[in-house]
Amino acid sequence: MRDHRRVRIVIVGSVAAGTSAATKARRNSETAEIVIYDRGAHISYSACGIPYFIGGEVDDVAELEPRDPAWFASRHNIGIRIRHEVTSVDPAARTVRVTDIDTGRARTEGWDALVLATGASPIRPDVPGIEAAGVFTVRTMEDACAIRDCIDTCAVTRAVLVGAGYIGLEMADQLAARGIATTLVERAGQVMGSLDEDMAHRVGQVLSDHGVGLRLESTISAIVGDPVEAVVLDTGERLDTDLVIIAVGVRPNTALAHSAGVALGTSGAIAVDERMATNVPGIWAVGDVAETRSSITGKALWHPQGSTANRMGRIAGDAITGGDLIDHGILGTGIFRVFDTTVAQTGLTERAATEHGYDTVVLHTMKADRPAYLDGRQILIKSIADRGTGRVLGAQIIGDRGVDKRIDVLATAISLGARASDLVGLDLAYAPPFAPAKDPVHYTGMALVNALRDPEPPITPAQLDALLLTGAPVQVVDVRSAVQFEASHVAGAIHIPLGQLRSRAHELDASLPTVTYCTRGVAGNTAQHILRGLGFPRVRALSGGSTNYLVHQALNTSDTGLASTEDPGKGHTWASSA
Repeated sequence: MRDHRRVRIVIVGSVAAGTSAATKARRNSETAEIVIYDRGAHISYSACGIPYFIGGEVDDVAELEPRDPAWFASRHNIGIRIRHEVTSVDPAARTVRVTDIDTGRARTEGWDALVLATGASPIRPDVPGIEAAGVFTVRTMEDACAIRDCIDTCAVTRAVLVGAGYIGLEMADQLAARGIATTLVERAGQVMGSLDEDMAHRVGQVLSDHGVGLRLESTISAIVGDPVEAVVLDTGERLDTDLVIIAVGVRPNTALAHSAGVALGTSGAIAVDERMATNVPGIWAVGDVAETRSSITGKALWHPQGSTANRMGRIAGDAITGGDLIDHGILGTGIFRVFDTTVAQTGLTERAATEHGYDTVVLHTMKADRPAYLDGRQILIKSIADRGTGRVLGAQIIGDRGVDKRIDVLATAISLGARASDLVGLDLAYAPPFAPAKDPVHYTGMALVNALRDPEPPITPAQLDALLLTGAPVQVVDVRSAVQFEASHVAGAIHIPLGQLRSRAHELDASLPTVTYCTRGVAGNTAQHILRGLGFPRVRALSGGSTNYLVHQALNTSDTGLASTEDPGKGHTWASSA
């Protein structure tokens, strides 16, 4: 449709996806008539920035809304009608029914192409007191102003956050920064359900270290008072509070689409093809109301995020006006800051990779973001690769600094189908103020390559505990200092500092399967190679060292201290050879 005839494009929804579709269509076609309807009063705003306005990092809420309808009209000749609700769609007649909310007047408008960008709405638990004053969701500009006004005028000193996803954790950070005592309530057994449990545990520890109360495996059963005075949990615990923020997730606004015969996908969002077209001719869907697909597995994926919405909108606007852009899927990349820690992820988690049938190699590597002489700080990278192909499937990163750079490199590599060996060969920028000569991404690639090629790859804490529980003969060697060993160690471990390992190797039984470990994994890996060079045939390093093992213990402690449900033979051959 690129400029060869005048088409009328109607878009329902004016935040990221809707405005992106409109501006791309306009770049392709000067003759198209483009109209956007939105029932709200604000357009093209940054919902992701709302926590930072509430916390005070953003002074003026207007900074979250850099464009208004007049700007779109003058710059792009796009008409935006705010406070206008599209109440019905007639696909056969290609019309919509639009109501002016302020006047109540309704009219019928025609369209040649219709884009549904109706977004998603916060989920509100059906509990007594949910409508009380002082109970909020975090989604719109109105929400942002109402919450900040409540904090500024109501002497709020205590808050309860319900839900430990992106918004819940960002709000915990921002409320604590304002001196508000905060408790986070989460139905699941971990914060950030999109992370693997071991990485989520580390995030939970950051929250606890900064005074945020955690109530995991709990839900609210009632809200007391109006204005709110307390919440009651399903455990019976009462939490006194001045403010309740509900952040348990969102659901796609599909009612309009459903009434028009538009099909939904397996996620409950609108099903679209690679060009954002729905099953109904002439109707496209973009943003939080629509699902995309995983670029790794090819399966449907719903990832309501601003960056994804923008890209989907651009593809639809291009498709409508004769372009050839297509959606290649997404990885589900995300990043957030909680206090002084940055957490990021991309691609498949270990849990998801296993569920999709991959034979995984999983590593925890720690490397400083820059040299020690320039205040290098450790970054923890959990990486997942497919043993059969060597392809990198996903990564999760936690650190104080430099996390954003590494996750973007890894997301780019995974998007292009990189193997672990490809990470090693990346020509990344190096100078001491920015990175070590061997970047954490390089280091991760090297470790993955070694693990993929090694018949005895690193052993995870879960695999080690499962092996020990079988009673199979295995010797565990701790190569840290005496002070570190006395502070904590794997039960039954033999202590030989790394510097003494060559001279004292005769104290070990070379016929036994052996596990070596240090604090983070580097010295444990060195110990593994020393023992192999001295004739020990079956030696494996503990992935992530004692640091990773302690996290596993915290998650899986039982009366024996070695609880695990993982198959001891999974990923290695010791169970049969011991």
